[in-house]
Amino acid sequence: MWQTYITAYKNYLSLERSLSNNSVDAYVNDVRKLEQYFLIQEKTVDINKITLNNLQDFLLYLFDFGLEKSSQARIISGLKGFFKFLLLEEIITTNPSTLLEAPKASRKLPDFLSFAEIEMMLACIDVSTAEGARNKAIIEIMYSCGLRVSEVLNLQISKLHFPNEYINVIGKGNKERIVPIGTDAIKYVSIYINEVRCHLPIKNNSSDIVFLNKRGSALSRTMIFYIIKDLTLKAGIKKNVHPHTLRHSFATHLLEGGADLRAIQEMLGHESITTTEIYTHLNKDFLRETIMQFHPRAK
Repeated sequence: MWQTYITAYKNYLSLERSLSNNSVDAYVNDVRKLEQYFLIQEKTVDINKITLNNLQDFLLYLFDFGLEKSSQARIISGLKGFFKFLLLEEIITTNPSTLLEAPKASRKLPDFLSFAEIEMMLACIDVSTAEGARNKAIIEIMYSCGLRVSEVLNLQISKLHFPNEYINVIGKGNKERIVPIGTDAIKYVSIYINEVRCHLPIKNNSSDIVFLNKRGSALSRTMIFYIIKDLTLKAGIKKNVHPHTLRHSFATHLLEGGADLRAIQEMLGHESITTTEIYTHLNKDFLRETIMQFHPRAK
């Protein structure tokens, strides 16, 4: 019986709510976790008879299992959606998840690099090689534009508007945004395109992709990760640096330079300003100095 309802829910998410395949799979997997919990507990529970206590016991199970608060919260969100669907379809008469509360997710501050550390990484790149010229361009544009890994991998030549100093980026949910690009990034991406990329045996399906491997195909996420880890090691940086660190550094340095938070939100492609607000906690000394210098009541 569970499978019938799960299939119906999956169709609802896909057809009526038009969610992506990844989102649909995530929501369905949340429901399957609840089903699996009842099987593990050897409980035969009719969907019509699930109670708030059942769901709270499920949460305690997740907590004991060691699942992070953020993951618990996402699963609860998925279950709430499932029971709302069942209520909408009149499969159940009351929604047991209405009073179910998600744990408060603590927000971990992201690591970021100083500008000097970014410069150290860039200085380790041998731009006399084809691979080095490409890697220099990748680091420059990721830091200059605050790109996600997926965004730099899928960046298209047709979306580069260097004369006007901006690029079009396809972000999460296939949403396109305009991002300004600095002169250094323009310089090194142009060098790569005009002096390296033009000599590669480019595959048909990669003809508009900016960054390619030596076989003329799009790069993988693993390759970007490897490039950054290798440069971090060569630069002697002890921090846990990964591709997203460059994006965090971009946002932090903009904030420290006095950029408006909503402008940073637009450039990062964040749906909500609250996602961007995490960067306001990264440098308390800087913010205090700003208050002391510019606020009339601080003098």
